Amino acid sequence: MILTSTFTTGLRRALPALALAAAGLALTGCVVAPAYPAGDVVYASSAPPPLQAEVVPVAPSPVHVWINGYWGWGGGRYAWTPGYWAVPPRPGYVWHPRRWDHGPRGWQQRGGRWGPR
Repeated sequence: MILTSTFTTGLRRALPALALAAAGLALTGCVVAPAYPAGDVVYASSAPPPLQAEVVPVAPSPVHVWINGYWGWGGGRYAWTPGYWAVPPRPGYVWHPRRWDHGPRGWQQRGGRWGPR
């Protein structure tokens, strides 16, 4: 009876360390091609796919602006983010969409932003 109680207490104390070790072991194989963020610029190792065609729903109001969908880079691959309606932060501002340019470090994503015309 005393042996069982001692074993259970020891196991209970060792369990967090065992769980941490198991998680670390499981994640050692999760190396992916990284994106290299530098401010608003993201670098990817390959060119983005062509933009997807989107059905633009009716605007919620006359002041809303459609923000096109885009290919984002993360986890070593591209993922599509669908477009959406948004209201400009101030009158006279327009959306400057995200774009991908090829540079010396790979493909660079420049983030979309609001700005003057």
